[in-house]
Amino acid sequence: MCISSDGDGDKIKNQKELLALDKKKKVASHKRRSVADLDFPDGVKIPRWQQSDGRSAASTSRSWSNSGQGSSITEEEMVLIKKEYKKPNTSRTIEKMDRALKDSGETAHGGCVRCHQCMKPDRRIVVPCKSCKQKFYCVQCIKHWYSDMLEEEIAELCPFCRRNCNCNNCLHSSGIIKKPEIKLDDATKLNHLNYLMKSLLPFMKLICEEQFEEIETEAFILGKSISEIEVPCTHSYSNERVYCDHCGTSIIDVHRSCPNCSFELCLSCCKEIRRGTLKVCSEMKLHFYNRGIDYVHGGDPLPEIHPSQASHCINQVAEFFKWKSNDDGSITCAPEQFGGCGQYPLQLKRICYKNWIRGLLKRAESLLKRGESLLELFRTEQTCHNKDDWRNLQHYRKAASRDNSQQHYRKAASRDNSQDNYLYCPSYKETVMAEDLICFQTEWAKGEPVIVRNVLEQSTGLSWEPMVMWRALCENVDSKISSASEVQAIDCLACCEVEISTLKFFKGYLEGRTFQNHWPLMLKLKDWPPTDKFEDVLPRHCDEFISALPFQIYTNPNSGFLNLAVKLPTSVLKPDLGPKSYVAYGVQQELGRGDSVTKLHCDISDAVNILTHTTDVHLTEKQQYAIENFKKRHRVQDIKEGLILGDESTTEVELFGEDNNEELRGGALWDIFRREDISKLEAYLRKHYREFRHTYCSPVNEVIHPIHDQSFYINAKHKKKLKEEYGVESWTFEQHVGEAVFIPAGCPHQVRNLKSCTKLALDFVSPENIHECFRLTEEFRQLPKNHKAQEDKLEIKKMVVYAVQQAVDDLEDLLNKINDARDDNQIP
Repeated sequence: MCISSDGDGDKIKNQKELLALDKKKKVASHKRRSVADLDFPDGVKIPRWQQSDGRSAASTSRSWSNSGQGSSITEEEMVLIKKEYKKPNTSRTIEKMDRALKDSGETAHGGCVRCHQCMKPDRRIVVPCKSCKQKFYCVQCIKHWYSDMLEEEIAELCPFCRRNCNCNNCLHSSGIIKKPEIKLDDATKLNHLNYLMKSLLPFMKLICEEQFEEIETEAFILGKSISEIEVPCTHSYSNERVYCDHCGTSIIDVHRSCPNCSFELCLSCCKEIRRGTLKVCSEMKLHFYNRGIDYVHGGDPLPEIHPSQASHCINQVAEFFKWKSNDDGSITCAPEQFGGCGQYPLQLKRICYKNWIRGLLKRAESLLKRGESLLELFRTEQTCHNKDDWRNLQHYRKAASRDNSQQHYRKAASRDNSQDNYLYCPSYKETVMAEDLICFQTEWAKGEPVIVRNVLEQSTGLSWEPMVMWRALCENVDSKISSASEVQAIDCLACCEVEISTLKFFKGYLEGRTFQNHWPLMLKLKDWPPTDKFEDVLPRHCDEFISALPFQIYTNPNSGFLNLAVKLPTSVLKPDLGPKSYVAYGVQQELGRGDSVTKLHCDISDAVNILTHTTDVHLTEKQQYAIENFKKRHRVQDIKEGLILGDESTTEVELFGEDNNEELRGGALWDIFRREDISKLEAYLRKHYREFRHTYCSPVNEVIHPIHDQSFYINAKHKKKLKEEYGVESWTFEQHVGEAVFIPAGCPHQVRNLKSCTKLALDFVSPENIHECFRLTEEFRQLPKNHKAQEDKLEIKKMVVYAVQQAVDDLEDLLNKINDARDDNQIP
């Protein structure tokens, strides 16, 4: 591979061997050896560059001047340098050295070389790169920003040549990493298109049927036949989102609109109004009380309490009003208290071309029949529909169930008489094989999580340390934006936002922070950076993340062939599916109150989450003592407020899969629940919700939706009770650095950070889980208007329609290509 530097490309020889040096574990002290004995290049002993007074941190055979005071390298010294570099068979090395010292951007005024990392010309000692002959890194930057690398390694192949340089210029450059390309032959592409079409068409039919029923109703209202109905088109921009003014669901095409006030109603609401099942709910009025810092830590509340902007729902209007349809099925505009005018009947409107969706469905059904007949010519053992593969896969899974040492599966549950206690867990190298895609699709279609190991091994090794990311962000954000110097972090104890200096936050990430009473302070940043797209402010890290994604055919946000989110045309406003980073503190011990957690919730789309960096923060003896004492205070407070009974056991519950060897522990503890257990899980939370605390550590006194409220973290004690009372057990496992966790849409899950963690997450939409996207969209539209989960951010119906259109175009082109090839006798 050719790496460009200052406009010139150089071949890097033996790159694989050199990059292998990065994989070696270094001792904790990071002791550095002298580069004096390093062969540089062939048999030539090359020291570090140092000041001309002869001072050096290591014994060297010759001193090279880099005074940093503007003085130039003498001609005599230049001759010596060239002599050291000169090879008998080439003069290119001398020319490159000239460029490095005279013409490149690494040279300061007067001939002094600059450190590529900090661009300072006054560094006393620098290490030159043997490979490119152009880049130099000072020992200060090596120690601070590349502490896991030895000077010899940098001299052999510098970070710039390794493509993991984290200087400001490189961090703000995109294209350093070649974007992953998904190449499919005709047989594989045909198979995927047929698979995609079969998955999409049932939902496409539902959309068409819903529209046809409303047109039938319109024909009855007007006393006309269906063929006589002309649905007028309403003006709408392609980059504009149209939502129902009642339930907030996205409107894709046919809907009803008021001619007077432009109140718009989706077809689902129209159907519910006629059936008398429409749920009318006012906005949430939320009341949690800030009872003071002493109360949060188990003390008495303040005499005067103040309401916050957090949660309690009031539906005072819903009980007194019923929105009904007229006798002929027509619907009058909503009353004023619900955003309408209450005067005019709603008219039928459309957004898309006339009969576009219906015509698209007919084209898709016709092409699918042609595609299925031709697919038999290309069917191979690699297809996920092959019977032999299914037999082998079932045998493989049974073997894994019997033997927990099977590398491809990881035990995550201990359910009785269950075949899904083991989760599919391949390494990254195995995900590029067709057989592993079959395994992934099989497990994924069942709604089971997947864990992929060692995804960062194939990356360039760019640093994911938060300080590196913050430094890149500081250089790349508008000065008016405060996200670089100040961040809005979430205090996990009070469950509310606090403003903190970015530098202090990341210092706490590395060293830990405490309250004045020594209770651990757990902070986290969610969806960081919040002001801009991740790829715009951190382009280099974004490229690194995307290149590390396993199963690119599903996860690639730009070219994933089976990722429905990719199918939206550029002219259409797309949902923000990431990537986004999550930076959080964490400790191994479960505190019981104020743990660094992501509370139980359910995502409307599929997601992949990669743990990129951890820091182990150990609790001091003083903190351990404080935790022990405050847990007693918490228990007394819980008994006093009726959250627990006085005789309830306080025995610590051992976590599933807990390993006492701290070095082997992961960075985050995941609990993912099966979809089939959702109703039991909700029942348990509705039964025990008063035993939980949320904002300002106030007891939870009302539940809108036990999962979508995101008010609960089921700790070890409640996980035990959940299994005893309802027989429900989650998949529980630890995520290690470099592991990617795939979470299927519709699976409730929660996470607790065992260390300070940096994670990156990306949402995608797979054909296997479209039904869950539809189910959750329906659940979300039933929530109160200002509920945090109520907005239809995914717009799954629009995504399905455009995915079908793209699949139809692709399949049509492919079938024509295959038929032309057959006519020319190029294939059997």
